Amino acid sequence: MEARRVKERRLDDRDFKFDPAFEREYRQMMAEAIKSSRGERKRRLQEEHGIAEKILAYVWWLAMGSLKHLHPEYEIIDLRGGTRFADYAYLPSRTFGLLLEVDGFGPHWREISRWKFDDNEERQNLLLIDEWKLLRFSYDGLNEKTARCQQTILMAMARWGRAVGVEQVELNVYERAILHYAMTADELKLTAKLVALKLQINRRTALQYMDSLANKGLLTPIVSQSGRKMAYELVSKKQFLGRR
Repeated sequence: MEARRVKERRLDDRDFKFDPAFEREYRQMMAEAIKSSRGERKRRLQEEHGIAEKILAYVWWLAMGSLKHLHPEYEIIDLRGGTRFADYAYLPSRTFGLLLEVDGFGPHWREISRWKFDDNEERQNLLLIDEWKLLRFSYDGLNEKTARCQQTILMAMARWGRAVGVEQVELNVYERAILHYAMTADELKLTAKLVALKLQINRRTALQYMDSLANKGLLTPIVSQSGRKMAYELVSKKQFLGRR
Protein backbone atom coordinates (compact mmCIF):
# COMPACT_ATOMS: atom_id res chain seq x y z
CA MET A 1 0.00 0.00 0.00
CA GLU A 2 1.39 3.38 -0.95
CA ALA A 3 2.24 5.59 2.02
CA ARG A 4 0.09 8.67 2.45
CA ARG A 5 1.94 11.75 1.27
CA VAL A 6 2.36 14.53 3.77
CA LYS A 7 1.78 18.11 2.73
CA GLU A 8 5.03 19.92 3.42
CA ARG A 9 5.76 23.38 4.72
CA ARG A 10 9.22 24.86 4.25
CA LEU A 11 10.91 26.54 7.20
CA ASP A 12 13.47 29.01 5.85
CA ASP A 13 16.11 30.11 8.35
CA ARG A 14 16.98 33.14 6.22
CA ASP A 15 13.70 34.79 7.22
CA PHE A 16 12.65 32.59 10.09
CA LYS A 17 9.82 33.58 12.39
CA PHE A 18 9.15 31.36 15.36
CA ASP A 19 5.87 31.25 17.23
CA PRO A 20 6.05 33.69 20.19
CA ALA A 21 4.89 30.96 22.60
CA PHE A 22 7.75 28.75 21.42
CA GLU A 23 10.23 31.63 21.75
CA ARG A 24 9.30 32.15 25.39
CA GLU A 25 9.56 28.47 26.22
CA TYR A 26 12.82 28.09 24.30
CA ARG A 27 14.45 31.07 26.04
CA GLN A 28 13.42 29.69 29.41
CA MET A 29 14.75 26.21 28.58
CA MET A 30 18.11 27.59 27.40
CA ALA A 31 18.47 29.95 30.37
CA GLU A 32 17.83 27.14 32.85
CA ALA A 33 20.24 24.80 31.02
CA ILE A 34 23.04 27.39 30.95
CA LYS A 35 22.51 28.27 34.61
CA SER A 36 22.69 24.64 35.74
CA SER A 37 25.57 23.56 33.47
CA ARG A 38 29.32 23.92 33.62
CA GLY A 39 32.44 23.04 31.68
CA GLU A 40 32.08 21.73 28.14
CA ARG A 41 28.30 21.57 28.24
CA LYS A 42 28.04 25.26 29.15
CA ARG A 43 30.49 26.15 26.37
CA ARG A 44 28.43 24.20 23.84
CA LEU A 45 25.21 25.84 25.00
CA GLN A 46 26.71 29.31 24.71
CA GLU A 47 28.86 28.90 21.59
CA GLU A 48 27.64 25.99 19.44
CA HIS A 49 23.90 25.70 20.03
CA GLY A 50 22.63 27.58 16.99
CA ILE A 51 19.82 27.93 14.46
CA ALA A 52 19.85 24.24 13.43
CA GLU A 53 19.31 23.10 17.01
CA LYS A 54 16.67 25.77 17.56
CA ILE A 55 14.75 24.64 14.47
CA LEU A 56 14.91 21.04 15.73
CA ALA A 57 13.40 22.20 19.03
CA TYR A 58 10.71 24.09 17.10
CA VAL A 59 9.74 21.06 15.03
CA TRP A 60 9.57 19.04 18.25
CA TRP A 61 7.40 21.78 19.80
CA LEU A 62 5.07 21.77 16.78
CA ALA A 63 4.65 17.99 17.13
CA MET A 64 4.51 17.68 20.92
CA GLY A 65 3.15 21.08 21.94
CA SER A 66 5.79 21.64 24.63
CA LEU A 67 9.51 21.64 25.38
CA LYS A 68 8.93 20.08 28.79
CA HIS A 69 11.52 17.42 29.72
CA LEU A 70 13.75 18.49 26.80
CA HIS A 71 17.41 19.04 27.74
CA PRO A 72 19.76 20.78 25.25
CA GLU A 73 23.40 19.69 24.79
CA TYR A 74 22.82 16.72 27.06
CA GLU A 75 25.96 15.13 28.51
CA ILE A 76 26.28 11.34 28.53
CA ILE A 77 28.99 8.93 29.68
CA ASP A 78 28.98 6.04 27.21
CA LEU A 79 29.68 2.38 27.96
CA ARG A 80 33.41 2.88 27.38
CA GLY A 81 33.55 5.79 29.80
CA GLY A 82 33.73 8.46 27.08
CA THR A 83 31.86 11.75 27.40
CA ARG A 84 29.33 12.39 24.64
CA PHE A 85 26.85 15.16 23.93
CA ALA A 86 23.46 15.01 22.21
CA ASP A 87 21.68 18.04 20.76
CA TYR A 88 18.71 17.21 22.97
CA ALA A 89 17.58 14.51 25.37
CA TYR A 90 13.90 13.99 26.10
CA LEU A 91 13.63 12.59 29.64
CA PRO A 92 10.05 12.42 30.90
CA SER A 93 10.98 9.75 33.46
CA ARG A 94 13.83 7.53 34.66
CA THR A 95 12.67 4.68 32.41
CA PHE A 96 12.60 6.51 29.08
CA GLY A 97 15.40 8.36 27.31
CA LEU A 98 15.18 9.71 23.75
CA LEU A 99 18.04 11.55 22.04
CA LEU A 100 17.35 14.06 19.24
CA GLU A 101 20.02 15.23 16.82
CA VAL A 102 20.30 17.38 13.70
CA ASP A 103 23.00 16.84 11.06
CA GLY A 104 23.89 19.42 8.43
CA PHE A 105 25.36 18.66 5.01
CA GLY A 106 28.09 21.28 5.29
CA PRO A 107 31.88 21.46 5.61
CA HIS A 108 31.71 19.66 8.96
CA TRP A 109 30.42 16.48 7.31
CA ARG A 110 31.96 16.83 3.84
CA GLU A 111 35.46 17.29 5.27
CA ILE A 112 35.18 14.99 8.28
CA SER A 113 38.25 12.83 8.91
CA ARG A 114 38.09 9.06 8.65
CA TRP A 115 38.87 8.80 12.39
CA LYS A 116 36.06 11.21 13.29
CA PHE A 117 33.63 9.36 11.02
CA ASP A 118 34.52 6.06 12.69
CA ASP A 119 34.14 7.60 16.15
CA ASN A 120 30.72 8.97 15.22
CA GLU A 121 29.55 5.51 14.15
CA GLU A 122 30.88 3.96 17.37
CA ARG A 123 29.22 6.72 19.41
CA GLN A 124 25.82 5.85 17.94
CA ASN A 125 26.38 2.13 18.46
CA LEU A 126 27.22 2.61 22.14
CA LEU A 127 24.20 4.82 22.74
CA LEU A 128 21.86 2.26 21.17
CA ILE A 129 23.45 -0.62 23.05
CA ASP A 130 22.87 1.36 26.25
CA GLU A 131 19.16 1.40 25.35
CA TRP A 132 18.84 5.05 24.40
CA LYS A 133 16.18 5.78 21.80
CA LEU A 134 17.56 7.96 19.00
CA LEU A 135 16.06 10.17 16.28
CA ARG A 136 18.34 11.94 13.80
CA PHE A 137 17.19 14.57 11.33
CA SER A 138 18.99 16.38 8.55
CA TYR A 139 19.00 20.17 8.57
CA ASP A 140 17.48 20.18 5.07
CA GLY A 141 14.79 17.75 6.20
CA LEU A 142 13.77 20.00 9.09
CA ASN A 143 13.58 22.96 6.70
CA GLU A 144 12.00 21.37 3.64
CA LYS A 145 10.09 18.38 5.01
CA THR A 146 8.86 19.77 8.29
CA ALA A 147 5.57 17.87 8.36
CA ARG A 148 7.35 14.57 7.70
CA CYS A 149 9.73 15.25 10.60
CA GLN A 150 6.79 16.01 12.90
CA GLN A 151 5.10 12.81 11.77
CA THR A 152 8.30 10.85 12.49
CA ILE A 153 8.37 12.22 16.03
CA LEU A 154 4.72 11.32 16.60
CA MET A 155 5.20 7.81 15.17
CA ALA A 156 8.20 7.29 17.44
CA MET A 157 6.28 8.38 20.52
CA ALA A 158 3.32 6.19 19.56
CA ARG A 159 5.63 3.21 19.00
CA TRP A 160 7.84 3.64 22.06
CA GLY A 161 5.24 5.11 24.37
CA ARG A 162 5.50 8.07 26.71
CA ALA A 163 6.88 7.20 30.11
CA VAL A 164 4.73 9.08 32.57
CA GLY A 165 3.78 8.97 36.22
CA VAL A 166 7.29 8.48 37.58
CA GLU A 167 8.65 11.08 39.97
CA GLN A 168 11.44 13.18 38.50
CA VAL A 169 14.81 12.99 40.26
CA GLU A 170 17.72 15.19 39.21
CA LEU A 171 20.77 13.06 38.36
CA ASN A 172 24.23 14.14 37.28
CA VAL A 173 26.19 12.44 34.52
CA TYR A 174 27.92 9.94 36.87
CA GLU A 175 24.70 9.02 38.64
CA ARG A 176 22.98 8.41 35.29
CA ALA A 177 25.86 6.22 34.13
CA ILE A 178 25.81 4.15 37.34
CA LEU A 179 22.03 3.81 37.24
CA HIS A 180 22.07 2.73 33.59
CA TYR A 181 24.70 0.13 34.40
CA ALA A 182 22.72 -1.12 37.40
CA MET A 183 19.61 -1.49 35.24
CA THR A 184 21.35 -3.42 32.45
CA ALA A 185 24.10 -5.41 34.19
CA ASP A 186 23.82 -9.11 34.95
CA GLU A 187 25.19 -8.52 38.44
CA LEU A 188 22.52 -7.89 41.07
CA LYS A 189 24.98 -6.48 43.58
CA LEU A 190 27.17 -3.52 42.68
CA THR A 191 30.45 -2.79 44.43
CA ALA A 192 32.55 0.35 44.10
CA LYS A 193 35.34 -1.76 42.58
CA LEU A 194 33.03 -3.23 39.93
CA VAL A 195 31.42 0.10 39.00
CA ALA A 196 34.82 1.82 38.84
CA LEU A 197 36.12 -0.90 36.52
CA LYS A 198 33.09 -0.90 34.21
CA LEU A 199 32.78 2.90 33.94
CA GLN A 200 36.53 3.60 34.08
CA ILE A 201 36.32 5.96 37.03
CA ASN A 202 38.12 5.78 40.37
CA ARG A 203 36.63 3.85 43.28
CA ARG A 204 36.15 6.94 45.45
CA THR A 205 34.06 8.60 42.72
CA ALA A 206 32.04 5.42 42.23
CA LEU A 207 31.37 5.14 45.96
CA GLN A 208 30.45 8.83 46.25
CA TYR A 209 27.76 8.64 43.58
CA MET A 210 26.48 5.23 44.64
CA ASP A 211 25.92 6.77 48.09
CA SER A 212 24.16 9.69 46.41
CA LEU A 213 21.86 7.33 44.48
CA ALA A 214 21.08 5.51 47.73
CA ASN A 215 20.17 8.82 49.38
CA LYS A 216 17.81 9.52 46.46
CA GLY A 217 16.11 6.17 46.94
CA LEU A 218 17.38 4.55 43.73
CA LEU A 219 19.93 2.14 45.22
CA THR A 220 19.81 0.19 48.46
CA PRO A 221 23.03 -0.40 50.43
CA ILE A 222 23.81 -3.96 51.52
CA VAL A 223 25.23 -3.62 55.03
CA SER A 224 27.33 -6.12 56.99
CA GLN A 225 26.66 -7.01 60.62
CA SER A 226 29.30 -4.49 61.64
CA GLY A 227 27.44 -1.74 59.78
CA ARG A 228 29.83 -1.49 56.83
CA LYS A 229 28.34 -0.92 53.38
CA MET A 230 29.44 -3.93 51.30
CA ALA A 231 27.56 -3.34 48.03
CA TYR A 232 24.47 -1.74 46.50
CA GLU A 233 21.49 -2.99 44.53
CA LEU A 234 18.56 -1.43 42.71
CA VAL A 235 15.55 -0.74 44.90
CA SER A 236 13.42 -2.64 42.37
CA LYS A 237 14.59 -3.47 38.89
CA LYS A 238 11.02 -3.94 37.69
CA GLN A 239 10.13 -0.48 38.97
CA PHE A 240 12.65 1.19 36.68
CA LEU A 241 12.41 -1.06 33.64
CA GLY A 242 8.68 -0.35 33.30
CA ARG A 243 7.50 -0.90 29.72
CA ARG A 244 10.87 -1.45 28.09
